[in-house]
Amino acid sequence: MALDATARRRWVGGIVLFTALAMLVCGQTVLQGQLQRVAFLIYWMICFVLTGLAAIIALRDLAQLQRRTRQEQKELLETTLKEIEEETQSKNRRI
Repeated sequence: MALDATARRRWVGGIVLFTALAMLVCGQTVLQGQLQRVAFLIYWMICFVLTGLAAIIALRDLAQLQRRTRQEQKELLETTLKEIEEETQSKNRRI
């Protein structure tokens, strides 16, 4: 089962966001007080990067959704105008 680009992007974004959330919860509960100096910084930097990555993926998904919506609206308008033109031509032929 192959996923299209939108589904893939949403799955990756969800996984990244879930990972960042899991790191946040673990960092505030289980690992509280156990991380020292460099490990503490690296851990929270990874969490921060994952959160930023999830935000970037969400923004890219939003941009793609807007692009697709504009394209569908354009196609709908063109199709409607073409149908109106065809109806007008067929009415003129009858007269």
